[in-house]
Amino acid sequence: MVTRAYGVAFQGVEARLVEVQCAVTPGLPAFSIVGLPDKAVSEARDRVRTALTSMAIALPSKRITINLSPADLPKEGSHFDLPIAIALLAALEILPADVVETVVALGELSLDGSLVPVLGALPAAMAAAQAERSLLCPAGSGAEAAWVNACQVIAPNSLGDVVRHYTGQVPLQPAEAGEVLLPDHSRDLREVKGQERAKRAMEVAAAGRHHFMMVGTPGSGKSMLAARLPSILPPLTAAEALGTSMIHSIAGLLDEGGISRSRPFREPHHTASMASIIGGGRNAKPGEVSLAHNGVLFMDEFPEFARNVLETLRQPIETGEVMISRANAHVKYPCKFMLVAAANPCKCGYLPDPARACARVPACGEDYLGRISGPLMDRFDIRVDVPPVSYTDLDLPASGESSADVGARVKAARDLQEMRFTGYKNVSCNADAEGDLLEQISAPDQEGRDLLLRAAERFNLSARGYHRVLRVARTIADLEASELVRKPHIAEAVSFRLPSFAVA
Repeated sequence: MVTRAYGVAFQGVEARLVEVQCAVTPGLPAFSIVGLPDKAVSEARDRVRTALTSMAIALPSKRITINLSPADLPKEGSHFDLPIAIALLAALEILPADVVETVVALGELSLDGSLVPVLGALPAAMAAAQAERSLLCPAGSGAEAAWVNACQVIAPNSLGDVVRHYTGQVPLQPAEAGEVLLPDHSRDLREVKGQERAKRAMEVAAAGRHHFMMVGTPGSGKSMLAARLPSILPPLTAAEALGTSMIHSIAGLLDEGGISRSRPFREPHHTASMASIIGGGRNAKPGEVSLAHNGVLFMDEFPEFARNVLETLRQPIETGEVMISRANAHVKYPCKFMLVAAANPCKCGYLPDPARACARVPACGEDYLGRISGPLMDRFDIRVDVPPVSYTDLDLPASGESSADVGARVKAARDLQEMRFTGYKNVSCNADAEGDLLEQISAPDQEGRDLLLRAAERFNLSARGYHRVLRVARTIADLEASELVRKPHIAEAVSFRLPSFAVA
């Protein structure tokens, strides 16, 4: 007799059901696992055998064969221990075979039979819900998986608890979802003194999820501004929180099953490799661009990143997804992020200050920012200078608007965009609009159109730059709750595209 249980194999954020078939047949005693298992899956036979021995369950002197179907799908990870164990227990008639077939299981077994938490419980629960099955996972993963309301999650501590639950001796209660982690508002925009234009640019960028670049001398406040960007962003919607958390689940970043409603803020170091930024490695894990999905990717010292790393950002910025192609894996991850870059104007950092600049001015600035290619620079919707703050401004008490005030305007603008794009697939912000939709929502009045045409000709805007000005102008109009895009909106949007001393 062949018994069946179900596990999952991960392909990006997608969890594909894997049928775990177990056959105990006459022959020389053996325990084999087939179906493209990796080393961790092949070692499951020793963990399962020892865990059963610790429960005083002896394996029969027969041939035990475990087949992981579909056989041409690579199986990776220790989370196959639990489905292999329950399929074998069903074959030994310790667990009811018909009940085991209604369960999707994942979990790693310790030698004493206890269950170890594993990555990917949330995507596995989504797959179980779609297959109309319950999920069986370790207790440490239950709070995470229970966020999927359509799936019943059973989270035992050990394999013995599994046996007692499914034989009716000690039934377990379904797991409860973890806590909703509240956003951290400890950093307030009011703490930034001066830099009113940069604050305004950041507000516009946050309202429309526009890519944003700051260029300024060392210590002018670029990193300080970026660190306060999350405080003005609206919280994640339920759908966004679930989508982001699925990626974080694969990467093992969910804290005790809690799902955060604050938007991700990732800030990789400029020595980061291409695999860490884009994703990859042996198991094609998500990179920083995917971990920043629905949030912010802040890249400080932007020109210091390796040239090949910067160039690989171009396609994810445009499409909102990244395909990682390796010899043994082709995985797609979503990556709709807001790119925020900060850079010094030159290698020495003091290009606009004749008293402090090096002897290579202006070639110093041209060489340094020349590391950023024109096509990549053209993908920034907003570019702004961040000049040094005067000592008199630093001596003044904190003033200006708080993050709560600015965040209220940003949320109101995002709400307008959500209503505008209802019914449009993969479009949630002005930054996503393109083609006929962009022309429809951002058509300026006649004065605004005339100004935009003159600016496009005067500053030699590319077609991409032209459309990005329209997107930014639409966002500025949304911040004012204006239905029409007018000349002042176009003028401000154009000002954010003008070359400065730093990017000329």
